[in-house]
Amino acid sequence: MPAAGRRSADRRASIPPSEAPLSELLSNFVAGRWQAGNGAGTPLFDPVLGTELARVDAGGLDLRAAFDFAREQGGAALRALSYRERAAMLAAVVKVLQANRDAYYEIATANSGTVKNDSASDIDGGIYTLSTYAKLGEGLGDRRHLLDSEAARLGKDPLFQSQHVLVPTRGLALFINAFNFPGWGLWEKAAPALLSGVPVVVKPATATAWLTQRMVKDVVDAGVLPAGALSIVCGSSAGLLDQLQPFDVVSFTGSADTAALIRSHPAVAQRSVRVNIEADSLNSALLLPGEAAGGEAFELLVKEVAREMTQKSGQKCTAIRRVFVPQAVYDAAAAAIGARLAKTTVGNPRNDTVRMGALVGRAQLNSVREGLATLRAHTDLLHDGAAHALIDADPAVACCVGPTLLGTRAPAAAQQVHDVEVFGPVATLMPYGDLAEGLALVRRGQGSLAASLYGSDAIALAGAALELADSHGRVHVISPDVGAAHTGHGNVMPQSLHGGPGRAGGGEELGGLRALNFYHRRAAVQASTAVLSTLAPAPQA
Repeated sequence: MPAAGRRSADRRASIPPSEAPLSELLSNFVAGRWQAGNGAGTPLFDPVLGTELARVDAGGLDLRAAFDFAREQGGAALRALSYRERAAMLAAVVKVLQANRDAYYEIATANSGTVKNDSASDIDGGIYTLSTYAKLGEGLGDRRHLLDSEAARLGKDPLFQSQHVLVPTRGLALFINAFNFPGWGLWEKAAPALLSGVPVVVKPATATAWLTQRMVKDVVDAGVLPAGALSIVCGSSAGLLDQLQPFDVVSFTGSADTAALIRSHPAVAQRSVRVNIEADSLNSALLLPGEAAGGEAFELLVKEVAREMTQKSGQKCTAIRRVFVPQAVYDAAAAAIGARLAKTTVGNPRNDTVRMGALVGRAQLNSVREGLATLRAHTDLLHDGAAHALIDADPAVACCVGPTLLGTRAPAAAQQVHDVEVFGPVATLMPYGDLAEGLALVRRGQGSLAASLYGSDAIALAGAALELADSHGRVHVISPDVGAAHTGHGNVMPQSLHGGPGRAGGGEELGGLRALNFYHRRAAVQASTAVLSTLAPAPQA
């Protein structure tokens, strides 16, 4: 998911023998072959032990030739296949990834500092997303284009009509990804792109590029994709945007500052390259009025807030950052969330007793500390993350912080709480008067990826969801009847939209087959009914 700021055993014992030895330069895969950069490379570190794992570098690559190869070789090969054939190709990728899951978990532990359950959301989440699109593509059959709605008459005589069609763009898809989901972040974008018939070039975030590079390597070695369909550039992103052409697309996940640079680049501003942005997001959870402290809806909110704060050490673009409850239950909510957080063990993910691992690196640790200091100046400390002693980890080396719950009784005046996102295990609890005030406070986030609502009244929940729909990509409604069945506030399911308006970047990903729209071009074909009838898909056998 994911914006900027994601993120004692023998280290060697944690890395599979087949993996790169210390400081090996991980290669890039472009123009159909593995190529090393010509520089010394940027080191990747274990965020718990502080040891160097490998290096990445993209210096000296012929990016123009690499992009041309992807468009001309990969694009042509993919477009020659039907949706059903490309779906089968995705299914083959799934089998490759499943066969190598153990190695991916080892890499995630070493390079991302995540506990096994958190690694699963990245690794198995990516595999599940690929599987979902393989099934969706199977249902599209043997066509190579899609129809957009029914044909429309252009006059009184029905002989001449207009039919809108969707065809794969004849460019490539450049993915500039964030560090917090090096596995899922690749496949949630690549699945609809490849299914659409568009070749992929991925630039993973440097800090955690190892997992992305290994996954790409396994898929390339298996030979399940056409040449040029999947490329990876590790290290610096310098020069990538310069190579984009009008029919390419770029999808970025990261900070709002970097997003602004992408939007102003000549490729976008002058050559009209299509761009999708997922940026910062101050996501909210809100307990509806009338819910008692200790009641079912109250307990569901408490559980979900604590889980969202600690999963992947809060390094999720969809994590809950602001929590709103009725004034009458503010103190009870502070105590209940704090009690859950107090049970969270923090430290080395290799230790089975640890439930929350590390931030992704030293830069991220400093960023979280700075952001926390900013919010502390405007809030009260309800649960102190510093009270968590690290398990099997050296505080002077490990990039670990305990979960911190802040609070303010004057949320309308605390502007920083609605402006500053701390990309770590930090959330702020705030009370509201009536529901209108609560919803207005949620909207102070200026557009978010996700909001979750908790309550027992179906009518009130539905009404609140619609009130927030204009400013959120997804509204997650949790009532007691789905307490054990809902998929989680921050869990991005491929069937639902991922993205958000305003501050969240204005992008849209996933949402089932809606994701394919980004990789297709829409055109109107004006012709006789006889001609248009040939565009319709053949009946399924």
